[in-house]
Amino acid sequence: MIQLNTIDQAQAYVETARQSRRIVGLVPTMGALHEGHLSLVEKSCRECDETIATIFVNPTQFGPGEDLDRYPRTLAEDLERLERVGASAVFLPAAEAMYPHGFSTTIEPPAVASPLEGALRPGHYRGVATVVLKLFHILPAQHAYFGRKDYQQVKVIQAMTRDLNLRVEVVMCDTVRDPDGLAMSSRNRYLSPDDRQRALLLSQALDAAKRLALDGMTLTTQLEDTMRRVLAGESIDVASRTSSTAGVDAIDYAVVVDAETLSSVAKLERPAVALIAARVGNTRLIDNEPIEF
Repeated sequence: MIQLNTIDQAQAYVETARQSRRIVGLVPTMGALHEGHLSLVEKSCRECDETIATIFVNPTQFGPGEDLDRYPRTLAEDLERLERVGASAVFLPAAEAMYPHGFSTTIEPPAVASPLEGALRPGHYRGVATVVLKLFHILPAQHAYFGRKDYQQVKVIQAMTRDLNLRVEVVMCDTVRDPDGLAMSSRNRYLSPDDRQRALLLSQALDAAKRLALDGMTLTTQLEDTMRRVLAGESIDVASRTSSTAGVDAIDYAVVVDAETLSSVAKLERPAVALIAARVGNTRLIDNEPIEF
């Protein structure tokens, strides 16, 4: 696996690959890699001739008081994992290279960035859109792979790619979960044993809402109320696999919205998605599940 440390090296690597008519896949990450990240790399390796992962903790997507300094950095382990699953190269840019002195250009994100995370974390998706666009230009791959767990982020990147006529396919890949249902996240390592048990309420709440929809409930208010009750630690029913326990510490949102626009819907009449953001201990977690009927 080749390490690309500068923008010039990265651009030259992709240019050589594409001149040789090789298909290039890109997997942008912020490091602290887990099996969810590695599944993206493995999918790219299956579908592309060259797979380039990036590791860059992007400072512009963190707001005041967020966990930029606390965000886990495990570079040695990350490099071992990437090589193990077959990545061709890894791009490791310095912050000073990505945002040199005097840098002032940013991307105004698309409308799908406005609700939910966009409302709660002003400027977050501006930082995401800007860094991803830069990566797409530095590493002009034909395909880029992102995880469904960050559902709104993928929709933002897909809309930006469409709106700006970028020649890259944005591939959304399934969320990878631990056997107990917890969505894999770099932030899971912050959870104490008790916190981790309560973190399972996110996937259980999504499961309860999905089961209710499959049973014929179409009112989103009812589905959202069910999710909030599960997150609060209330037992719903045996089928939903929830049990009485201490709830999460705070709920930022628990909603069922249009799967494309993320706008509110009163009834399930088109593809929808249930999304949750909640705090467990000092850790903020997100998860989601498509609602099909």
